[in-house]
Amino acid sequence: MNRSMRLRWCSLVRLPLLCCLLLHLSGQAQERQLRAGAAASNISPWLGVSINGGFTDHKATNIHDELHARCLVLDNGEMRIGLVVVDSCMVPREIFDDAKRIIEKETGIATDHLLMSATHTHSAPAATPVFQSDPDPGYQQFLTRRIADGIRRAVANLAPARIGWGVGKVPGQVFNRRWRMKPGTVLKDPFGQTNDLVKMNPATGDPNLVEPAGPTDPEVCLLSIQHTNGRPMAVLANYSLHYCGGMGPGIISADYYGAFADRLQQLLEADRQDPPFTAIMANGTSGNINNIDFRGGQKKQPPFGQLRTVADDVATEVARVCKELDYRDWVPLAVKQREIRLVVRHPTSNDLERARSILAQAKGPQLITPDEVYARETLLINDYPSHVQGILQAVRIGDLGIAAIPCEVFVEIGLEIKKRSPWHPTFTVSLANGYNGYLPTMEHHRLGGYETWRARSSYVETEAAPKTEAMILELLTALQQP
Repeated sequence: MNRSMRLRWCSLVRLPLLCCLLLHLSGQAQERQLRAGAAASNISPWLGVSINGGFTDHKATNIHDELHARCLVLDNGEMRIGLVVVDSCMVPREIFDDAKRIIEKETGIATDHLLMSATHTHSAPAATPVFQSDPDPGYQQFLTRRIADGIRRAVANLAPARIGWGVGKVPGQVFNRRWRMKPGTVLKDPFGQTNDLVKMNPATGDPNLVEPAGPTDPEVCLLSIQHTNGRPMAVLANYSLHYCGGMGPGIISADYYGAFADRLQQLLEADRQDPPFTAIMANGTSGNINNIDFRGGQKKQPPFGQLRTVADDVATEVARVCKELDYRDWVPLAVKQREIRLVVRHPTSNDLERARSILAQAKGPQLITPDEVYARETLLINDYPSHVQGILQAVRIGDLGIAAIPCEVFVEIGLEIKKRSPWHPTFTVSLANGYNGYLPTMEHHRLGGYETWRARSSYVETEAAPKTEAMILELLTALQQP
C-alpha cells in the first residue's frame, strides 16, 4: 500500500471515530442541562379553625388571601432536590416528615433532599400547638397531603431551565425588636422576676428607650430560575423579617410573604403563564427582628397597608437584581443533613408549684394574663423529654449556600453563618424541617426577654445557638466534597 492510499485509509477510519466522539460530546453537553419545575399548592383552610401566633386563640372568620405551599424542584441530571415554603406560623417535624415520605414514594426524591419551611405568618391555621391555639387534626392531614402534592406538581412541570443567584438590600423594613431601656425601668417577666435587661416590642416612642439590643440583616438573597428562552419560571427569596401583621383577628392571610409573591409576578411581567410563575419568600434569621420603627416615623396604615408596603419594597429590589444576574444552564447540586440533640430547659419544683397556684385562681377558659399563660406553658414543658432532636441541613446550588434550622433564629446567628460560610452568598432558612422554638444567642439568654422565656415557643438549652452554628458550618463545608 503506497503512502497516498494509507493516508486515504486512515482518514476513512478516523472520520467515523471523530463523528462518534463529537456525537458523544454533544450528548454530554445535552445531558448537562438543568431542569426545574415549580408549583403553588393551595393550603387555605375551612373557616372556624384556630389561628396561632398570639397568646390567645382566635378562630378563622374570613380568608383575605389564599395560603400556599410554594414548591421548587431542581434536577441537574445527577441529583434532584425539592424546596418548599409553607404559609404557616410554624409546622411541626411530624407533618414535614410525613410529607417527605409521601414525596419519596411518589416521585423518588429522597427525604433528605427536601428542604421544607414555614413563613411565620401569624394569620394562618395552627399546624402545631402554641400557647392557647391547638391544631385541627383534619387540617394537619390536609396540609401534609397538599405539601406533597405541590412537589409532585413541580416535578410534573420540570423543563429545561437556567439559573442565577444574587443579593439585594432592603434596610428600611427591618428593625431589631429587643431594646435596652433606661436604668430604673422595671422589666417584669411572667415568672415573677424582674431580671430582664431588654424589652421586646416596647411602646413606640417610649422615653425610656436607649438602643436596640442587636443588629439587623438588610440583605435579601435570591435564587432566580428562568425557562431557556428567558421567561421567568420561579424566584426563591430570603429576607430576615419576622412578619408584618396588621389585619385584625380572625383573618386568614399569607401576610407580606404572599403579597411579595403577587407583586414580584407583576414586576417581572410573569402573570398568567402556563405553567404559572411561582414566587417564594422564605423567612431568614428574624427571631429578634420585626417591621416596627420604635423611634417613631412610620405613618399609620390601614389594614394590610404596611405589609403591602414591605412587599412592594422587597419585590422591587428582587426584580432589580433578577435583571442583572448571570444565568447558567447547569449547576452542581448537593445536600448535607444531620440530627442535632439538644437539652430541654425544664422547670424546677418551685416553678411548678407557682404555676399550679396561678392556674388554680385563673377563671378561664381563655387565660388572660401573661402569668397565667406561662403557668400553663410551665406545666406543659414539664412533660417534655430531657432532650429533643432536630434536623440541620445545608444545600448547595452552584456557588449559593443555604442553611436550614428548625427554629426562630436570631439575626446574629444568621450574620455569623453568612460571614463564615465557604459559599457566597449564603442565607439561612428558619423554621425549617420542623419547629423547636426560638434560638437566641447565649448573650441574649443573659439579657432575658420574651424570646428567652421558657415555653413551648422557647425551650432548648442556652448553649443551643453555638452548637447549632458549629454544625451548620460543618455541613456547609462538607458540601465542597464530591
